[in-house]
Amino acid sequence: MTAPGALVQLTPPRRSVECQIDGETVSAPEGTTILDACRKKGKDLPTLCYLETLHPVNACRVCVVEVENSRVLVPSCSRKVEPGMVVHTDTPRVRHSRKMVLELLASSVDLSTTPHATEWLADYACHPERFGPPAPAAAAGVRDAAQAGHHAAPDPDYAATVHQPTKVDNNLYIRDYGKCILCYKCVEACGTDYQNTFAIAVAGRGFDARISTEFSVPLPGSACVYCGNCIAVCPTGALMFSSEHDLRAAGTWDESRQSVVDTICPYCGVGCTLSLHVQDNAIVKVTSPFDVSITRGNLCIKGRFGWQYVQERPGAGTGRGQMKGAPLAASEAAADGPGGAGRQQQQHGNGRGSVPRDDGAPGTRAPG
Repeated sequence: MTAPGALVQLTPPRRSVECQIDGETVSAPEGTTILDACRKKGKDLPTLCYLETLHPVNACRVCVVEVENSRVLVPSCSRKVEPGMVVHTDTPRVRHSRKMVLELLASSVDLSTTPHATEWLADYACHPERFGPPAPAAAAGVRDAAQAGHHAAPDPDYAATVHQPTKVDNNLYIRDYGKCILCYKCVEACGTDYQNTFAIAVAGRGFDARISTEFSVPLPGSACVYCGNCIAVCPTGALMFSSEHDLRAAGTWDESRQSVVDTICPYCGVGCTLSLHVQDNAIVKVTSPFDVSITRGNLCIKGRFGWQYVQERPGAGTGRGQMKGAPLAASEAAADGPGGAGRQQQQHGNGRGSVPRDDGAPGTRAPG
């Protein structure tokens, strides 16, 4: 029941649109995408570049469907349903297109940390090895120096790849562009969709296209404010918390042993929801739900990375992406909501720290 005097936001009603999806009549509000209409009916189409909190860019093409009387396959993540539209989501033409896209991606990009990639490759009978063995990884900086319009002849004995050394130039997160599929989601999150920092963009053309800072400078020298919102939207693990990267490298990352505890960020009064991912009684990373209206999955540097004070304990070692301190159960800090975490903050400091420069010089105060 609405409280007396409360403001009620009125929105104009949207008319319903009837269409057919795989032979089933579907009614959806006008403006609904084919993908949303399919999901409401329990049909889960594969997607990589789509996220409900970002504008669709139609880059990955794995969500394409066949629409009768349409010359080409259409991206379901952006195409709106229309009256009388007849959609087919699993025809031989659709499956062949998805198979080709997945094969080309798997032959050139490391999909080992991409959710569902293994099952998609199996479902569509993909054989990326038919393009040949993967080319050797490029040396550090080679792809960053590629100039548009200047291409070397491809080696016919290898399948071209984007493999390159992982970029580790700060203690908060790493960039493994050997896993990048150029979905543009990180660029959107850093740009006009949310952060408006514009620290990264797409550089180069063709197979040399890549995500880059201005003039390929290391992150500490770029416009990056370390909000980590690019990590939150990355679908392949190309952008990853340093803590997660280190645990994976040590072979100890195990999501089956992890729990997630929600709490409220104690740093300011906005009230952002933090989802603390806990493994072996230690926080290993922090995310925020996409369906919470306050954050829509976005955080600042303090919310995303400023949780080290919860685990700070005298005498414990210091690791990259983690300040000194023994592990503390996330439930202990989150039990009393922001107050519980706030008491830890008062006792052990605010955990903001600094972002060290890539050359080893003293770091500067991280932007708040």
